[in-house]
Amino acid sequence: MNAPAAISQTARQPVMGINWVGLWTIIRREWSRVMRVPIQAFIAPWLSALMFIFVFGYVVGGRIATIGGHRYIEFVLPGVLMLNVVNAAFLQSTSQIYFQRFLRYIEETLVSPLSYVEMIVGSLAMTIVRSVVTAIGILLIGTAFGATNVTSIVEFLFWIVSVSIIFGLLGIIIGLWANNFEQLTMLNVFFIAPLSFVGGVFNTVKMLPGWLSWIAYANPFFYFINGLRHSMIGFQEAPEGLGIAVTLSLVVIMSLFVWRLFSIGYGLRE
Repeated sequence: MNAPAAISQTARQPVMGINWVGLWTIIRREWSRVMRVPIQAFIAPWLSALMFIFVFGYVVGGRIATIGGHRYIEFVLPGVLMLNVVNAAFLQSTSQIYFQRFLRYIEETLVSPLSYVEMIVGSLAMTIVRSVVTAIGILLIGTAFGATNVTSIVEFLFWIVSVSIIFGLLGIIIGLWANNFEQLTMLNVFFIAPLSFVGGVFNTVKMLPGWLSWIAYANPFFYFINGLRHSMIGFQEAPEGLGIAVTLSLVVIMSLFVWRLFSIGYGLRE
């Protein structure tokens, strides 16, 4: 019997209380892994955000008076920030779970005295940390252009953390499913990137042709960007409550789905 098949009963069932030592060990291990590639983890998204802000916000925005009553660079910044938070969360969780499987040290986690919930929370904790660090860096870049505004820090944190959780969970799903690096990046190329760009990063829904406006309202990225933009500059195009409801529903549904994947050993027991 191989190691994954011999998962301890302690790891199979929820434990009484919280294994803080185990959670901290997971976070510390993943932080150590991320800090081995700081250019890829932090510098690259910051440089990408800088170029988007400079080209679209500063250069192009300098030729646009206002949009939604705000300077174009102020309008663009929340979209660029959300785009990079989504990428940071997804890349962190996919690489985290995939390399655990690929290098087979996930077996150590499976036989540890951790419940499935604690394993998932431990993975998501580092995802949130990376996303928050990425967001702070982009806010500082925006400050250099005089474009950073946060009207509600509580709302701002809600969107950063909740969206990080959603794409952290999505990354876990893809990391469990993928068997090679090509499969690992397919969702990002064919789903995340296209939907994020038509989700209102650079434009309002009113700027779209009428027959295309339905795409925005059917696109969850629109609600993420709209919510973050409201927290930063007070501008919104959809009811705030609707966006929050969509986001929390996705968090609950995806959390239950990931827990189910762990409980049946999908992608974990080979």
